Amino acid sequence: MPLLFGLYPGGLSETADGSVTPGAADDPDRILAAFDELHGDRPFLVRGYLHYSDATPGMPQAPPDPEQYATGRRRLDLVLCFREPGDDLAGWLRFVREQIRRHAPILAKVQITEEPDNAGPGGDGGFPAVRRALIEGVLAARDEVARLGVDVLVGCNATLAFDPGQAYWTGLGRAGGDEFRNALGYVGLDFFPDVFRPIPPEEFAGTVAGVLRHFRQESLGAGGVPASVPLHITEHGWPTGAGRSPERQAEVLETVVRAVAGAGDLGIDTYEHFALRDADSSVDDPMFRFGLMTTDYRPRPAFTTYRRLIAELSS
Repeated sequence: MPLLFGLYPGGLSETADGSVTPGAADDPDRILAAFDELHGDRPFLVRGYLHYSDATPGMPQAPPDPEQYATGRRRLDLVLCFREPGDDLAGWLRFVREQIRRHAPILAKVQITEEPDNAGPGGDGGFPAVRRALIEGVLAARDEVARLGVDVLVGCNATLAFDPGQAYWTGLGRAGGDEFRNALGYVGLDFFPDVFRPIPPEEFAGTVAGVLRHFRQESLGAGGVPASVPLHITEHGWPTGAGRSPERQAEVLETVVRAVAGAGDLGIDTYEHFALRDADSSVDDPMFRFGLMTTDYRPRPAFTTYRRLIAELSS
């Protein structure tokens, strides 16, 4: 299946204890040049993250001012992260609507909350009101998009769940009901095979294919999400470092993208990579080294691989 491709243009991530990986400031000119080289005249997504919290105003954006990269054939995939410890959602819902109005001219899609099933690093799942924030946020976003009359997809994402009862999806489907499911323009999957749990190379391709099928059939099925709702790969990456060669990174990227493109019956139409560059290439910690490029924007083999895959498989 032809794919719409995208990329997180920064390098910053989160460490195992939930702190932000320190690193050099972004260079917008070099980011724009790298994007132009990657996708040429093909459509492309810029993935950016904005954090909401009444308790801590002014939380960081990743990357800063992501809209600056949504020019020409590029449009913005805006992730609205819910980092609010309280349970009053009035400010959150205003924030959702305001961000859609602000970015509407360059907005391709808006994701409500980030990994609401994950209470660990990078996820919103540790905040008590996150499920309500997700459901009510999707409904508010869908209403605002309709009110403005703009072509913007509204969706959510999650990580992998292998519990037999699929408790997260079962509960979300019960709480949201048909109104929530009918408002979804897509559901995203963040997955990082062979990053947190090693996979033997000879089993990698089969594992990736099985994971994609499991998420569509078991997880989304448990939530009652119809097969007609597209599935997006919203984050995927494989870091370099000790025992993790740049050449293997390129091989992993190619295997995953081809598995995604070949799974036509799963309704996957979008793939976004994490990330353009390393947070800090001098740190031998995988969380600092997800980049297709080094900290100073020198391309790795995976950069060339991604450019070739985009040229071959773009929608």
